[in-house]
Amino acid sequence: MLAGQRVAVFGLGYVGLPLIRSCLNAGFAVIGFDVDKGRVKSLRSGFSYVDDVSDIEIQEWLKGGFYPTSEVADLLDIDVFIICVPTPLTKAGGPDLSSVEASTKVIESCLTGIRESGKKPLVILESTTYPGTTEEVVRPILETNGLLVSEDFHLAFSPERIDPGNQRWTFENTPKVVGGLTKECGDAAEEFYAQVTKTIVRVKGLKEAEMAKLLENTYRHVNIALINEMAKISHELGIDIWDVIRAAETKPFGFQAFRPSAGVGGHCIPIDPNYLSHRVKTELGLPFRFIELAQEVNSSMPSYVVVRLRDLLNLNGLSVNGAQILVVGVTYKPNIADTRDSPAIGVIRNLLKSGANVFFLDPLIPEFKVDGQAIPSSQSPNAPTKYDAAVILQAHETFSYKGMSPLSDCWLDASSAKSLSTGPEYSRI
Repeated sequence: MLAGQRVAVFGLGYVGLPLIRSCLNAGFAVIGFDVDKGRVKSLRSGFSYVDDVSDIEIQEWLKGGFYPTSEVADLLDIDVFIICVPTPLTKAGGPDLSSVEASTKVIESCLTGIRESGKKPLVILESTTYPGTTEEVVRPILETNGLLVSEDFHLAFSPERIDPGNQRWTFENTPKVVGGLTKECGDAAEEFYAQVTKTIVRVKGLKEAEMAKLLENTYRHVNIALINEMAKISHELGIDIWDVIRAAETKPFGFQAFRPSAGVGGHCIPIDPNYLSHRVKTELGLPFRFIELAQEVNSSMPSYVVVRLRDLLNLNGLSVNGAQILVVGVTYKPNIADTRDSPAIGVIRNLLKSGANVFFLDPLIPEFKVDGQAIPSSQSPNAPTKYDAAVILQAHETFSYKGMSPLSDCWLDASSAKSLSTGPEYSRI
């Protein structure tokens, strides 16, 4: 695979755009494909909607070989197809592969047209899913009209490892796991990625690469649940869990610190482990108890935050019902303008059901809705100048407790930040 050849990236989101950056830097011409015409229009106009990619970068990309499109007809003479589309959960809790399947069908139509040229394009799935997806779902679609893997195209899986907002670990310096359906497929994928990232980690095959991603996020899911449950128990026992963590993390081996929070959110932890749990249940008929318990604990945290907030209000002779409450930081992680599956949704939903008047404060999010209901901003004309209570869910770097403290005399910090402040009016979960 030589720089200067053409790469098509399917899915122009938080995974696809950083990948495109690396491909362009390596000298590839890149077609960005997305069915969301609004995204395509924004990119063509030089505007980014992803935190980790600036408008200036997009404008430079457009000058340097990047072409965003929603038209299949623009996918001509492609050497590498990479699928980075979302894989959410269905209402039944299983993986929704509709975007992967739709992208694969488009690629199949392109491969049929390329076949006569004698090229052997490389197809890579990066979207997170259950072990077996690439071979059992993607491969049959690609072979629908008689094309054969290894003869007409190569097929590989390489899990995305993008951490939005992380400036230290980028696409280029994060080791890239690669697995192919055959040795030749793996070789082709390794050769390609070696030009866009520094370290390649080759695994035996597709399923090993698919499982590696699920192991990474299940590990985090389970350990976050562990510390969240320990936080609940420690509070009941009168133990400061934060002091416990501070002591435990001084051990130079055998321990990694996780910190309590209002729950998990975003594109990975609340979703990815469920792919594995679903696969184990449907294929083996067995429960994956660690994942199910972790999901149960982490899903309970928004309700627990409201319970703690209610207790603090009670100490001040107030009820949640009718209270003016400020929710600070509504994104799913600090310093990122992304609210997907944010714990703030569950916290605010529970507060509203309890009769509270809820306002939010987040410099990264101009508007926020819960179950279709617009939550007023602390900047709105009818917002109180002082709240009965305030709860911090995400501690953005721009936040200063000292600067926010006049907003309330009762604060609950439910973020995973090490510390914003201490004081008689300031509590932690």
